[in-house]
Amino acid sequence: MSRFLSGFAAPTYPFVCGWARASLISNIAIVLTGVAVRLTASGLGCPTWPRCTDSSFVPHSALGVHGVIEFGNRLLTYVLVAVALATWFAVRRWTTPGDHRRRLATCLALGIPAQALIGGITVLTDLNPWIVALHLLLSMALIAVSTVLLARIDAPSVSAIPVATRRLVLATYAAVWAVLYVGTVVTGSGPHAGDLGSPRNGLDPQVLSHVHATLVYLLVTLTVASVVVLRRQRPRSRAVALAQALLVVELAQGAIGFVQYATDVPIVLVWFHLLGASVLVAVATWFVVATRTADSAPPSSPRLGTKLRVTRP
Repeated sequence: MSRFLSGFAAPTYPFVCGWARASLISNIAIVLTGVAVRLTASGLGCPTWPRCTDSSFVPHSALGVHGVIEFGNRLLTYVLVAVALATWFAVRRWTTPGDHRRRLATCLALGIPAQALIGGITVLTDLNPWIVALHLLLSMALIAVSTVLLARIDAPSVSAIPVATRRLVLATYAAVWAVLYVGTVVTGSGPHAGDLGSPRNGLDPQVLSHVHATLVYLLVTLTVASVVVLRRQRPRSRAVALAQALLVVELAQGAIGFVQYATDVPIVLVWFHLLGASVLVAVATWFVVATRTADSAPPSSPRLGTKLRVTRP
């Protein structure tokens, strides 16, 4: 315990990097447990918020397994809060005032309570599909922020690329978020509402699925273009590997989505599809962070061992 506490007193690069990784992993984990709540129809296992019932903060036997599942997901929020606060404190001790990584850690620390609040609103609105979509998108945003923080701490090389190439990278990232948003709307129109009595958004799931697929085709096209353009640059940058990794994730996601659609949305595939979405956000965000135009490379870190290396073509 004393060694653990001494890490916060004088944090080292491995110590801070470890907490940043923990933030990313925990934010992905709560997406997966939240999906499990929805897929087991346990979204209203605790029928109110912030209490589980009107008279108790914890579930009782009458709520059955659904109450245990929903309450377990709520408890995980406290783990996220602890990890976010530990990361925030470690980053503040490791960096100097004005360091942008402090702001990223603060966003994470504030984002978890905001996420819990929106989760409470979803319960109070009987799992309104639009609020549920917002709940998921905020989780994805926290995954993105966690990825940026880890990338900035882990000090990857930052590839200086032409302005046109940078715009292509940003367009690819925008397409990722468009795919995610429409995916939440598709989910809000289909099965697995989180509770048998929860409302749906009333939109046609087949039409929305085709819109979603069209955006996926656009995303894959932009990613392929990014791979081709980056591979032609000399010297070849680390961003090429990230673009290729992003393409692999997209193709895997597309395959899962296609089988999911053709087999009437089985629960197991939905869970893996959301895992893939979380990985997609993380890889796409790292891809964006790893590239900058030549005249906008980030400044060096004020701490020893954290200097960002800029690779110029």
